[in-house]
Amino acid sequence: MTLHFAPEAASFPVATRLDAYVAERSFDRPTLVMDLDRVAIQYHALKAGLGRADIHFAVKANPHRQVIARLVDLGSHFDAASKAEIALCLTEGAAPSEISFGNTIKRASDIAWAHDQGITLFAADAAEELEKIAVNAPGASVYIRLIVETSLADWPLSRKFGCDRDTALALLDYAKALGLNPVGFSFHVGSQTRQSAMWASSLDALALIWQAARDAGHELSLLNIGGGFPAFYGEAIEAPTAYASEVMKLVEARFPGAQKIMAEPGRGMVAEAGVIVAEVMLVSRKSARDLHRWVYLDIGRFSGLAETEGEAIRYQFHTARDGDPMGPCILAGPSCDSADVLYEKRPMQMPLTLQAGDRVLIRNTGAYTSTYSTLGFNGFPPLDVVVI
Repeated sequence: MTLHFAPEAASFPVATRLDAYVAERSFDRPTLVMDLDRVAIQYHALKAGLGRADIHFAVKANPHRQVIARLVDLGSHFDAASKAEIALCLTEGAAPSEISFGNTIKRASDIAWAHDQGITLFAADAAEELEKIAVNAPGASVYIRLIVETSLADWPLSRKFGCDRDTALALLDYAKALGLNPVGFSFHVGSQTRQSAMWASSLDALALIWQAARDAGHELSLLNIGGGFPAFYGEAIEAPTAYASEVMKLVEARFPGAQKIMAEPGRGMVAEAGVIVAEVMLVSRKSARDLHRWVYLDIGRFSGLAETEGEAIRYQFHTARDGDPMGPCILAGPSCDSADVLYEKRPMQMPLTLQAGDRVLIRNTGAYTSTYSTLGFNGFPPLDVVVI
């Protein structure tokens, strides 16, 4: 097993294009800096492991125009969740045949628009969704999303999307009756599934449904294995090529007849290509009895760090003072909302010398930050994005 670790912290070592870029510049608000070359490296690494599987980049992870354009040039396909995401991909040169409308909750008029644009592949997990597709995209190909009940991911996605075995089999029959082309299944093992071996139990359960559908006479040809490909947030993960290769071995052994395999990396494609440049706004204690300092940054849950919800994603913070003595602190955002606390249950280790005005780099933040940023809650500016 090949493990992947981040470089050791230092006083802003100029070791990458990102470090060099931010070291030479000042920023007047929290800014995400994205390295497109790093996106390309990750694409090639994942593709090398996924082999015959088509990469459908999950656009929601980072829909910056230049990110999408680079991935189009690299040959990526795309998983879009909305009309706007489809329009973005088409504008940047993606062919309609390379885009799937993967959200199972779609407005009828958006289905019709997508169909007019040439989109032919849609996801569903409910009878009413199939009815909308049949009316607004007659004859389209559909895949049924399965619910994943045995996830070992840091962030399981087991409730909102998908359906169980019996419902899935019934939906395949119903899709046929509606004149649609039911081609297969999709699923998502959960965001940030850190080790490839963690897929096995989910795949075992889902393979039984695949076989039941084939036994029922459905000639399934497509398997969408979704996302879950991890990024480095402090805990060791397998290198992307090795990880993807092991996942494909698990998939190939369990899903006979899957002529076409799709994978939807989002976080695993772009997270490590980005760094957020932030600033300390205040360091304080509530009382002499306080066990920990409070460190307030100029970025919080409402300006890009929404994935700190439940402290599920633990970002890596680097400062120029990291060589000084360290101590635990509660890390919070700047807004006047008491929910804007990033890490409290498991305090963060930060330099004891940290003070207002110090720059903080938040590593591997290229995924799910710019789009989670509000337009300006409390008047704080939204996260800026710079692409190099």
